[in-house]
Amino acid sequence: MQQIFNFVIKNKTFLLFLLLFSIALTLTIQSHSYHRSKFINSANGLTGGVYGTFNSIDKYFDLELQNEILSKENKRLRERLYNLETTKDSTFIDSSYGISKYKVTVADVYKNSYSSTNNYLTINKGSNDSIREDFGVITSKGIVGIIDNTSNNYATVLSILNTKSRINAKLKSTNHKGSLKWNNDTPILVQLEDISSFAPIKIGDTIETGGESTIFPKGIGIGIVDSFEKEISGDTYTIQVRLFNDMSNLGTVYILENLDKKEIDSLHKRTNE
Repeated sequence: MQQIFNFVIKNKTFLLFLLLFSIALTLTIQSHSYHRSKFINSANGLTGGVYGTFNSIDKYFDLELQNEILSKENKRLRERLYNLETTKDSTFIDSSYGISKYKVTVADVYKNSYSSTNNYLTINKGSNDSIREDFGVITSKGIVGIIDNTSNNYATVLSILNTKSRINAKLKSTNHKGSLKWNNDTPILVQLEDISSFAPIKIGDTIETGGESTIFPKGIGIGIVDSFEKEISGDTYTIQVRLFNDMSNLGTVYILENLDKKEIDSLHKRTNE
């Protein structure tokens, strides 16, 4: 307490000045509307800036939670989208035969190779999450690959940047279909082969999944036509497809499970026998 008294006595002149200045400033602000409005605006600006800073900090630490919420919402919307598409395509089929349904699971990419001949990804979902071989894997932009192997908590994905990969794909504008492969030249281009020479192709046309397998629904984006040329036989085109996905930068992916896959595969097996 004595130290406080000593401080006041020592700085009495300065403290008196601050007191009188504060009184004068208060009287000026209260008696003049212009000065009062300026003071209020300045105070609001300062307060708003402080609140904005704290809000930005809160948002930064909340990013992980928000990303998780967005991923779950995307999962729900994609399930509705794919099931809507299959329902729309089956308008004239008796409902007793059933309609393909897709379940969507969100996963994170733990490891991703894209510069070797046969590239794979590792994701953090496995058999404990009901993930099995031959499930499709996509992002919000387009296809990534197909589940190849699983452990309890992880799975490996056969990337579309793998020379062993074969995916049914088509021209969106004409529905001409072919086989999507990769020739190991560059991670931004894949090749769509066996497209009929009668197909009208234009640079920039969209390439999407063909829907002739039980892995991917029809209409999932793959990329656009970068260039094309006729094969030596003259009967087919080979199209260079520029991928929608940046395969070197993958974070969150979506795993697609066709709930009717076992039934369809069993039917095809019996038919081939």
